[in-house]
Amino acid sequence: MNTSIRTVLFGFFMLLACVGIQKLSFGDELSPPDMPQATLRIDTDAPTIAYSPMLFGGFLEHFDHQVYGGVFDPGSPLADEKGFRKDVIAALKELKVPVVRWPGGCYVSGYHWESGVGKIRKPTDDMAWGVIEPNSFGTDEFVELCRLAGWQPYICNNAGNGTVEEMRNWVEYCNGSEGKYAQMRRYSGYEEPRKVSLWSIGNENWGKHEIGYKPVEKWAPLVLEAAKAMKAADPGIQLSAAALPSREWSLPLLKTAGQYLDYISIHGYWLPLWQKNDMPDYLTCIMQSEAPEKLIADYVGVLDESGYRGRIKIAFDEWNLRGWHHPGFPRKEVQDYTNPEVISLIAAREKSDIPSQYTMADALFSASFFNACLRHAEDVGMANIAPIVNTRGPLFVHPRGIVRRTHFHAMAMYANELEERVGRLDIKADKLKHDGKSIPVVDAVATVDESGRNWAVALVNRHPKKATSCTIKMKDVPLEGEYAALVLAGDSPDTYNDIENPNRVAPVKTTLLFRAGVAHLPPHSLTILKVQVK
Repeated sequence: MNTSIRTVLFGFFMLLACVGIQKLSFGDELSPPDMPQATLRIDTDAPTIAYSPMLFGGFLEHFDHQVYGGVFDPGSPLADEKGFRKDVIAALKELKVPVVRWPGGCYVSGYHWESGVGKIRKPTDDMAWGVIEPNSFGTDEFVELCRLAGWQPYICNNAGNGTVEEMRNWVEYCNGSEGKYAQMRRYSGYEEPRKVSLWSIGNENWGKHEIGYKPVEKWAPLVLEAAKAMKAADPGIQLSAAALPSREWSLPLLKTAGQYLDYISIHGYWLPLWQKNDMPDYLTCIMQSEAPEKLIADYVGVLDESGYRGRIKIAFDEWNLRGWHHPGFPRKEVQDYTNPEVISLIAAREKSDIPSQYTMADALFSASFFNACLRHAEDVGMANIAPIVNTRGPLFVHPRGIVRRTHFHAMAMYANELEERVGRLDIKADKLKHDGKSIPVVDAVATVDESGRNWAVALVNRHPKKATSCTIKMKDVPLEGEYAALVLAGDSPDTYNDIENPNRVAPVKTTLLFRAGVAHLPPHSLTILKVQVK
C-alpha cells in the first residue's frame, strides 16, 4: 500500500474512532521499500527494574494563570466552596500525578511563606514576575489541594532572599507538633501536622537571573546549613537541592552537603522561548527528543564520580519541551505596576496560550522524555513537568472549562497504561534527519508487571509523514497476530486541541496486527502495545 494512502486511511480511521468506532486494525504483510524500519528485541529473561511513579509528577508556580485562574479560582461556578476548580482536579486525576512541586520556580526566591498563612493576609510584591501577589493561596491551600487531587506535596524553599531560619520554620509549621510555628499552624485552623515529607532547598540559585544568585562556593555551605536546620526540625523529611547539571557545579555541592540530600534538582527546557515566542515546526521540535537522555546520562556520571550514585537520585523537577514565555523577566526588584512597558510585557505572557503551539511534537517529545527517565530508573527518582496547568502545561484551563493538550494525553497513557517495572529492550532504527541533525525514527521502552507475563511497550514513531515498519521480538520469538493497543496520533503532525475542538487529538483503542514480527506504526504517533507472554 502506498505510504501517502496509508496516512490518509489512518486519519480516516482515527476520525471514525472519535465518533464511535472503538476498534480497528493497522498493519500489512508487505512494507513499501521507502518505509522507515525499526527492530526491537525485548529480553524477557533479563532482570527488570522498578521505577518511581514520581516520574509523572507536576509543578505549579505563582506565574500567570497557573494558580489563580488555574487550579484555584474562588467565585467560579466551576469551583468548590474553597475555590478549587473541580473540573481541573478531575482532569488531573486522570494523570495520576503522584507529586507536585510548589510554589516555584523563580517566584520562590522572593517568597516569604508567612505572608501566605493565617486568617488575615496582605498582598505582597512578586519581584520576580512584576505583579502583586494576593497571598490567598498559600501553604495550607496547597496542601489541601494536594489532598483533594491525591498529590504528595513537594515544597521548594526560598534560598534567594530567604534565610536558613525561615526554611527551618516552614518545616516546623508544616510538620511540627510543638513550637512557635506549630502553634501558628493551629491558629490558622489546622490542628494536625501537614506531613510534608518532600522539600527542596532553592530554585536555580546557580543562575544570575535568580533573586539571590549564589556561586557554588557560597551555595554549597548554605545548602549544608539549611539541610541541617530543616532536618533538625523534622528528621524524617527528604531533601533536594538545586544544582546546575554540570560536574563543576555539582561535585563541590555533593562533597559539602551530599550526606544530607536525597535528591539533586536539575531542570531542562529545550526550546528557549523566554524572550521570543517562536513556534518552530514539528521537525525542529522533535529533533530535541534525544537531548533529555544525554543530560541524564551525563549527570549519572557526575553522581558516580561523587560517590553518591545509588544514594542520591535525580529530581528532574522542572522540564518541558518549550521554555516559558516571559519577555523582560524575571527581575529582582519591585516594579512600577502602572508602567506601560511592564503592563505590555506581562500581557505578552498570554502568547503561551496560543493553542496551535501544542502539536504532536509536544506529545512525542514528552513520551521520549519519559522513556529516557524510565531507562534510567535506577538514578531518576522524580520528574515534574513544568507546569502542570496553563503556561506550557498539558492542561489548559479557561473560565468556562478545560482543554487537554496533546501532551496531556501522552502523560495519561504513560501513567495509566504502563506496567510497574522496566524491562530490557534493544532497538535499531533508521534515522530521521532535519536541518543537519538526526535522531532514531522510533523510540521505545518496555515495561512489565511483577509476574513477568504482562508487557506494555511504548512505541514512538517520530516521522511526520510516514508509517514505520516495526519488527518486535519477545526474546527471539517474533510477535504474530493481533495485540491490543492504545494509539495517539492526528491527521497531521501539527494537529492540536483547542476550545472549539477539544478532542481533535485523543487516544484511540485499537489492535495492532503483526505478521512475522512486523507491524506498521502510524506517522507522528505514540502507541502503547499490550503483549502477554507465557
